[in-house]
Amino acid sequence: MKYRVFVTLKPGVLDPQGEAIRHALGSLGFEGVNSVRQGKMIELDLAEDDVAKAESIAREMCERLLANTVIEKFQIEAV
Repeated sequence: MKYRVFVTLKPGVLDPQGEAIRHALGSLGFEGVNSVRQGKMIELDLAEDDVAKAESIAREMCERLLANTVIEKFQIEAV
């Protein structure tokens, strides 16, 4: 089973990288960008045929390693 995991900062958590991107976009002439939030995308290819079990494994991976659940949220998407 293949999954994409999207990890982003939770609302209210400061995003200095996003702010740096927003500033750089303004410097390049892209006007009207009010805010930018950045994150990461991780692709997983799991050797599990059972859909429910594979999603459970991917969720556990996120909770234990891929996302800092104190300040980040994650979304799992089957590919």
